[in-house]
Amino acid sequence: MGPLFIQVAVENTVYHFDRLFTYALPAELEQVVVPGMRVMAPFGTANKERVAMVFSIGSTGAPGVKPVLAALDREAVVSPEMLELALWMHERYYCTIFEAVRLMIPAGLQFRLKDSYVLEAGFKNFDRECFTEIQWRILLQLHTAGRSVPFEKLAKENGITESCPDFAALLEKGIVCKVNTASGRIKDAVSKMVRPVSGFMGKLTPRQKDVYNVLLDAGEASEKELCYFTGASSSVLKALVDKGAAETFEYEIYRRPHIQERKESIPEFSLSEEQERVLKSLIADCRTGGCSLLYGVTGSGKTSVFLKLIQFMRSQGKAVIAMVPEISLTAQTIRQFQQLFGDEIAVFHSGLSLGERLDEWKRVHRGEAQIVVGTRSAVFAPVQNLGLIVIDEEQEHTYQSESSPRYDAREVARYRCYKAKALCLLSSATPSVESCRMAQEKKYRFHQLTARFGEAQIPNVELIDMNEETPDGTEGGISSPLAQALRGNYEAGHQSIILLNRRGYHTFASCRSCHEVVTCPNCSISLTYHSANRRLMCHYCGYSIPYTSRCPSCGGETLRFRGSGTQQAEEQLQEILPQAKILRVDTDSVSARHSLDQKLESFAQGEYDVMVGTQMVAKGLDFENVTLVGVLSADQALYSDDFRSNERTFDLLTQVVGRAGRGRYPGAALIQTYAPENPVLALAAEQDYFSFYRREITYRQALLYPPFVDLLVIGFVGGKEGLVKQASEQFLRMLSELARTSYSQLPLRVLRPSPAAVAKMGGKYRYKLIIKCRNSPTFREMMAQLLCSFAKLRDFREVTAYADSNPYTIL
Repeated sequence: MGPLFIQVAVENTVYHFDRLFTYALPAELEQVVVPGMRVMAPFGTANKERVAMVFSIGSTGAPGVKPVLAALDREAVVSPEMLELALWMHERYYCTIFEAVRLMIPAGLQFRLKDSYVLEAGFKNFDRECFTEIQWRILLQLHTAGRSVPFEKLAKENGITESCPDFAALLEKGIVCKVNTASGRIKDAVSKMVRPVSGFMGKLTPRQKDVYNVLLDAGEASEKELCYFTGASSSVLKALVDKGAAETFEYEIYRRPHIQERKESIPEFSLSEEQERVLKSLIADCRTGGCSLLYGVTGSGKTSVFLKLIQFMRSQGKAVIAMVPEISLTAQTIRQFQQLFGDEIAVFHSGLSLGERLDEWKRVHRGEAQIVVGTRSAVFAPVQNLGLIVIDEEQEHTYQSESSPRYDAREVARYRCYKAKALCLLSSATPSVESCRMAQEKKYRFHQLTARFGEAQIPNVELIDMNEETPDGTEGGISSPLAQALRGNYEAGHQSIILLNRRGYHTFASCRSCHEVVTCPNCSISLTYHSANRRLMCHYCGYSIPYTSRCPSCGGETLRFRGSGTQQAEEQLQEILPQAKILRVDTDSVSARHSLDQKLESFAQGEYDVMVGTQMVAKGLDFENVTLVGVLSADQALYSDDFRSNERTFDLLTQVVGRAGRGRYPGAALIQTYAPENPVLALAAEQDYFSFYRREITYRQALLYPPFVDLLVIGFVGGKEGLVKQASEQFLRMLSELARTSYSQLPLRVLRPSPAAVAKMGGKYRYKLIIKCRNSPTFREMMAQLLCSFAKLRDFREVTAYADSNPYTIL
């Protein structure tokens, strides 16, 4: 048998130089390395050691290629199916292959290569007179360690740098050798255990004999438990081990996520006749795979339907991934899953610690958990025998990544289901226009729930004209009709939810004299006043300054604050309802770990009367005692510079209105607006999705927007505005030339480069170029070629260009 070669994806490569690289596989690793394992490989002319993922092993390779240096994993951490997915993402999302692979491995399992040092194997000259003080200390440290020591530790204990002459001399003489070690970020969690050695006949003290007898009865116990229940000290256990009466060992334990428990159990549920009909249709869909769209008005029981569907899939031995758009929805969903499925579920979301994420991934990877519940990252869960992926609230923008790789979790889910012949189920009360169009064209199977479950009814909705409430043109807070409704609801013993999708106290500060708005020096947005810390803060980069009334432009003491945020709304609510308990939910108030789960659970238990918050209170939450919803500043997103503004507004209002009247009490919703004549608001008030869809699809077709085309946004980012602008224009010229000469068959419409909506962020200037296209393999081939060519231009090496396919917001 001839030599073997492997194809690997290497970390930290640049997109225009990225591909699968070929390495020789040393004979000693031939029985060790398999596809899906990571290896250490020398890379580039300097042979810098890098982590690489093995994709394939074969006998094809050129003579003289570099060999890999070591295997880093004991077993494959990525399956062949996920390796194939990584290659698909590389082609579709213009990312490097290793960037795609990294998404499939939990952060705690990812390796970091460290420069470490060891004594030369044959070194024996420990003559103190031959070395300087620093060299002697280094030698003693390495000798005592008996293994490699990271340079950071050598530097800290000896006060040296890499350029230290004494240290360099040791390296030059070969006394100290450099090695690279790969370390994971998180270690396995283990429990120290003790078990008896049966038949021990030696002599024990009375105390040791008592502990030994307990061990004989128990069989084995953790050191901590044994000390607690016997009252023995650790020295007693050590003596038992030293005498041969007991032995210690370790076993791995899982760090499980904390879930706020309900004080009472969730009642068993049964399906209505309509739900049963839809469930039977979905079970039929599971047998053929593909995609299905489940539409149902708010409160119609879509969750109950797909929970029953998941039960069916588990009875067939199939694994399931269930995705929700927000962490705020995860805990509520998990409680329902835990009641039905117990320890079969694993949780994937960014709110977990690194150790929890690692251990949940291990449980799924080992087949110990067959149901994964989580946010966007759950789509990469290493489930075996996949049968179903459920995407709840499928229209939400959080399913789309805003950093590289800029992937859409819905597309990834559809691809995984296609490959596994599984069902991808999209569920929503306000499906995206694109998904509804796919259902209309019979590319998705369509299922509908038309009525709320049980006795619950769609709430009555009223639009409040704020032009009449504030005739002088000043921006109002809570209107008198809404204040009156809040008082009535509180007196009736019911709860209310108030939506204001702006955090902070005041949303901007402007000068009465020069009319300048106080903006962030790093980002082109206004600063928001926060009353909790009396500071003006940037919600993009975190920049903040103390509260002041002095204008930074003209120096006058004439700053005034305008606009209202959730902090001010909380204050107004307390004035309207002085005896009520008000809960504010926004990113400022729930930054502590688990605080969001705890606050939502407290609200569910009736410990608060009114909840005011941003969009995290608008969707998916189910509180039986909520009978009133109020919406402040409903027009906020309606007139933004984005073709999805109508869809976003309709979605948000429909969803928040749907939080009212979900139990046995009738509900009502009051929407405050300065544009009561706008048809989008009226349709949201009526919960009339299909009328909205017909209106919106006509508009999209007329202006040629998705779903009638795909959009590719090319973003340009750099520290010099003029250079960023020039780069975007040069890219346009290159695109025009390439499209004309080599890809003239492709239908394209290109909008000229322009500043991004937030033109400056974090000190970097941003431009965008929008391409209306068909996202075909030929088009992606052209764009990949163009991005690689642009990256090689030396004149624009300070500008980063990236591609974002069908983004939710256009920069």
